[in-house]
This record gives sequence, C-alpha cells and structure tokens, in this order.
Amino acid sequence: MTKSLKSVFIAAVLLIAMNIASAQTKIEWKEMVDFHKVMSQTFHPLEEGNYQPIRDRIGEMVEKATLWQNSPIPEDYTSVKGIKKNLKLLVKNSSALEKKIKSGCSDEVIAKDLTKLHDVFHNIIGLCTHDDH
Repeated sequence: MTKSLKSVFIAAVLLIAMNIASAQTKIEWKEMVDFHKVMSQTFHPLEEGNYQPIRDRIGEMVEKATLWQNSPIPEDYTSVKGIKKNLKLLVKNSSALEKKIKSGCSDEVIAKDLTKLHDVFHNIIGLCTHDDH
C-alpha cells in the first residue's frame, strides 16, 4: 500500500469511527424537542417585543412541559435527579405564568417569567449529558 493510499484509508476509518460514535451518543428525547419548539416560537418573538405568541400559546407550553416531565428520561443521562428537579420547576413556573397571563398581567411580568422559564429549559439541556461525556 502506498503512503498516500494509507493516509486515505486511515482518514476513512477515522471518519467512519467518528460517525458511529456520534450516532451512538445522539439520543432524541421527543418531549424535549416538542417543548423546545414552543419555547423558541414564543421566546424569540418576545425578545423582539412581540408578546402575542406567548399569550396565545401558554396553555400549549404548560401541556408540553407536563408531557416532558412525565416522559421517561433516556437511561444514559447522568444527572437524572437534576433533570427531574428542573422539569418539575419548568411545569410549576409555566403553570404560574399561565395563571398570570389569564389574569391579564403586564408585558413586563411575562418577559421576566418567560426569561426564567427559558433559563430553566437551558439548565435541563445542560444536565442532559451522557455517561460517555
């Protein structure tokens, strides 16, 4: 085998190994993806001063948070206790925001509370690590 052919072979083996490793560690948690969709479609408009999406979809956010909390945590996540604690907080705080929105709270209250929810969401994402990381 020539030197350049060996280099190509080694590069190909490394690329295949990296793809296999990546596929093995990527776990999709459907309920997390579903919640993230609602969060991104309400939080980013709020950042631009548009409060209507969160006012319209807060019930959906509570529903997705509850479904996420009640779903099984992928078994190779290492911080299950921290994930459960933060999911409970996500449901509690999204339910509280729903009550505030239904009672006609101000945009400032919505911004503060949704920002806190966004932070809790990112805490959960940070806790979703695998044993091999």
